[in-house]
This record gives sequence, structure tokens and C-alpha cells, in this order.
Amino acid sequence: MANYDLTPRIAPNLDRHLVFPLLEFLQERGLYPDELILKFKIELLNNTNMVDYAMDIHKSLYHTEDVPQDMVERRVEVVARLKALEEAAAPLITFLQNAKAVQELRADQHYNLQMLSERHQIGPEQIEALYQYAKFQFECGNYSGASDYLYQYRALCTDSERSLSALWGKLAAEILMQNWDLAQEELNQLKDIIDSKNFPTPLNQVQSRIWLMHWSLFIFFNHDNGRTQIIDLFNQDKYLNAIQTNAPHLLRYLATAFIVNKRRRPQFKDFIKVVQQEQHSFEDPITEFLACVYVKYDFDGAQKKMKECEEVILNDPFLGKRVVESNFSTVPLRDEFLENARLFIFETYCRIHQRIDMGVLAEKLNLNYEEAERWIVNLIRTSKLDAKIDSKTGTVIMEPTHPNVYEQLIDHTKALSGRTYKLVSQLMEHAQ
Repeated sequence: MANYDLTPRIAPNLDRHLVFPLLEFLQERGLYPDELILKFKIELLNNTNMVDYAMDIHKSLYHTEDVPQDMVERRVEVVARLKALEEAAAPLITFLQNAKAVQELRADQHYNLQMLSERHQIGPEQIEALYQYAKFQFECGNYSGASDYLYQYRALCTDSERSLSALWGKLAAEILMQNWDLAQEELNQLKDIIDSKNFPTPLNQVQSRIWLMHWSLFIFFNHDNGRTQIIDLFNQDKYLNAIQTNAPHLLRYLATAFIVNKRRRPQFKDFIKVVQQEQHSFEDPITEFLACVYVKYDFDGAQKKMKECEEVILNDPFLGKRVVESNFSTVPLRDEFLENARLFIFETYCRIHQRIDMGVLAEKLNLNYEEAERWIVNLIRTSKLDAKIDSKTGTVIMEPTHPNVYEQLIDHTKALSGRTYKLVSQLMEHAQ
């Protein structure tokens, strides 16, 4: 199943701290040798300030209590740098710890700067020091402290680019602390900024959207309403175009969300067209399952793909441990996925056949005849299938439906803008 592991594609679009939870999951699942995972961790830690953590991993990897001298020296440097940054930011930190003084701050950053300078002798140097101190705390793995200081820094910062950088940092900190509601708020703020900001080139904006979608996976597969929110974000034209152009592997997560979310069936039809378009650029059991059911009508192939889908979900860092609310109870995402996948197979099977033998259907459902009859009656009612059961012949009779020519024309016209955007983006990327 390592062939279907998306971590190598996802990791370059994440802050290095966000990669650690993925490696922890892969290590737990035993998808790769422990030694390989530990080497990856050390490589990630080389550009952070989490020296103690790096020392622990080195001991585990090489089965020794000794650590390299450069790690010891690096630890001394980190402690000294942390102390220096703390001293530089101390006047502003002291001010921020005074609740009465903080009440003087307003939404107007320019007013805040003037007030701090006149009343407390705090200037741009101390504000910049607060940012550097917060960033250093994050690199040390103190995500709680980093989040607090970055929040306070943004209330004082007048540099839009630096404020945006602080917002990315705060989002990462909230994700790592698993504060999903706060992380969702930061994500929404970032989305609004990215969608309204003037970027140097369209490709810069596309890349920001790619980063945002990758980071959002942590939230959407942990937040209570995440499987709806991921569709709301990823299925927007500008984000879907970014996926098709630069990150087709994200289709796995959008496809999963559609399969487990029955309320979003109206949008599902257009998504199938995207799956069909991307069949040759990205292969994944979950998208291939949908192609078998809705493009090829290969139901035997779809049933085989379901087994692969189950393994993919179990071994995916974002899907493997997730649960969803189903009928007022909590169930593993895998179970919810398989239940809906079977339903997709038989709904489509019923739609493309005019007469279905109940015995054959019972065999496919692994049910006895009476249970299969009740199942198909319920399916007709809930899915609004235009069908009836002939008890004498033991068959289900489906009424034929004829496609609306005007609807087909509209659907094909809608797809043109997405394809044009994708071609232009690819040409611009090639020119760059």
C-alpha cells in the first residue's frame, strides 16, 4: 500500500512541523521500516529548534545514549538565541501581560503604534522582536506560546505581508494543538485574504490555494462538519482548477467527502466529470472506484476496487483514524465509506437496467430474497428511482429515462471554462 501513500506529494506543501503527525501515523501503521521513518524525522528536525526531540530520535535510531557533538552545540545556540529574543521582546510582552493596559489597544494598528510609543516607549523594534520571538517559539515546538504571541503581533502589525506570514504560523500552531474550531477560523481568514489579494502572478495565487487546501486536510477530517466544508472549499471552480492543474492527488479527499456525504449529491454529478477528465493524470483506488461506477459502468471492477479503497483509507494519515457521525452514532470513516460505496454501485446498477432479477440482486447484496426485496423497496423510496417490483416474475422493472438535450449542452459548456483555465495555467507554468 506504500504505492498509494500520498505523503511524498503532500509534505512539500506543508510546514515541516505539520509533517511530523503524518510520519507518526505511518510509523504506527508500519507502512515503512522504522529506521526509514526515524531518518526522515531527523532530516526534518535539522531545520527546527527542537534539538531535544532530535537527540531522542538519534538515540532511538542508533540505539545509543550518546549524541553527536554538533547537536550538543546546537542546543547551546538555541537556548542562547531564545534568551536574547525574550529580552528583546520583554517590554512588549510585559505590556501584553497587563490586562488593563491591553484594553487600550484598538482595531486601528496605527493608533496602537502611536499609543505604545507615547505612553510605554515601545516602538517598531519591540514589535518586530515579538514576531521573531513567536517564530522561534514555534520552531522550538512551543505551539501554545507561539499562537498567543502571533495573535498579539497581528493586532499591532502594519505590514500586510508580515501579518499574513503570522497568520499562516498561527494556523499551523492551532492545527498542531488540535484546536479545530480556532484552526477553522484562521483557515477562513486566510482564504479570504488569498482570494482578494493582488498577487505578482496568477501562479502565486494558485500556489497559495494549493498550500491552503493541503493544510486544511488536518481540519476537515477532524472537524465535526469537515466533510461538508471540504466540498464547499475544494469544489469551488478556482480551487478545483488549482487541484487539476497542480495537485490532482487532492481528488482522493474530495472524492471521499462526496461518497460519505449524501446531502451533496447535486454537486456530485459535476465532480464525476472531473474524475473522468483526470483519469489519465492521477490514478487512485477511490477515484477509480467512482470511474468504474459512473463512467465505465464496470460493477465487478467497482467491487474489486472497494477492497483497495478500504486499504487506502486505513493507511492514509488523514482518513485512517477519522470518524464520522452516522445516525447519531460515531463510526469509522472506513465503515461509512464502504456502506455508501455499495449504495452507489446498486443505485447506478438499478438506473441502467430496465429489468433486474431479484435473485441476482440478492446474491450481489449477500442477502436472502426477502431481505433483498425490502432493500430494493427502500432504495426506490429514498433514491426516488422510477421503478416498481413485479412480484410474479421476481423482478424489479425500471422505467426508462431520456436525457435532456438542453441540460447536456449546458453541462458541456460549463466544462469549457475549467479546461481553458487549466490549459492557460499549464502554458504559463511552462513559460516560467
